[in-house]
Amino acid sequence: MGSFSIWHWLVVLLIVVLVFGTKKLKNIGSDLGSAVKGFKDGLKDGGAAADAAPTATAQVGQDKAAEKTTIDVDAKTKS
Repeated sequence: MGSFSIWHWLVVLLIVVLVFGTKKLKNIGSDLGSAVKGFKDGLKDGGAAADAAPTATAQVGQDKAAEKTTIDVDAKTKS
């Protein structure tokens, strides 16, 4: 009783196919496959993103320098 036999898994599979239908299961499978592929590509690009990070921080530093030249004035209303 501790483990399921092949017949138990076939009955469960049959019930799942009857409930969801084959088209829905096919869509779920393709979505899951593309998600796994995207995750693997993200892991591969992780090393490239770490190399690109210093340039992004340099750009942020330039933006902060540009902000220092901008004068921010609060508008005051006459009372």
